[in-house]
Amino acid sequence: MPVSDKSSSKTPSRARDRIAVALDVSNLEEARALAERVSPHVGVLKVGLELFVRFGIDAVRALAPVGLPIFLDLKLHDIPETVGRSVASARELGVSYLTVHASGGPKMLRAAADAAGDGLTLLGVTVLTSITPAELAGLGVPAPLEEHARALARSCRDAGIGGLITSALEVEALRQEVGDMLLVTPGIRPSGASSQDQARVATPAEAIRRGADLLVVGRPIRDAADPREAAAQIEREIERAWATPS
Repeated sequence: MPVSDKSSSKTPSRARDRIAVALDVSNLEEARALAERVSPHVGVLKVGLELFVRFGIDAVRALAPVGLPIFLDLKLHDIPETVGRSVASARELGVSYLTVHASGGPKMLRAAADAAGDGLTLLGVTVLTSITPAELAGLGVPAPLEEHARALARSCRDAGIGGLITSALEVEALRQEVGDMLLVTPGIRPSGASSQDQARVATPAEAIRRGADLLVVGRPIRDAADPREAAAQIEREIERAWATPS
């Protein structure tokens, strides 16, 4: 049984709210400008390592006036006490989502869940979308990738973590494993876009049809000639996926 129940069954109802834009840029002015430009078509602003390492909590403060939930993607992985205290600090910043590595183990995950309180949804990172099955085996993990992701998902569920980060390719399997936990999928590439350094990718429609709740989109929006229109196209693709389920 879960140590605590912080799982979230609040699935976003609007297509735009299913999109988290990754603000992987080099300065706060650019991050704020990009966030404001795409805000009519996205529901969440993601602050990753690049911005946070360079600017710290100022990255969160600079984006707060945009008025959208902030997703702090730090992928915490350390001893339980350190992670618990770090989660508490993130909670005080007022962010809505925070990532921790599911492979940190039950004690670390429970410490994180206990520190999260209400209003902060923790997301357990299962297997990075850049990792292939062959690479996972090379790291000494004997289980097939999907089976390993399932085991990590169970560990998060039992610790009271609210959601999971998973590639779209494992969404259906993890949905069967963890029920209504929030499933967040990076590695989203619109049709025709390059996969770049991502190994396990999907289009927005594929991810939604497989059961993803929130899609993380970075370069396809950031690097587009018109980021606002790129975000709008993804919003429309989600709406079409809802209208014509497979």
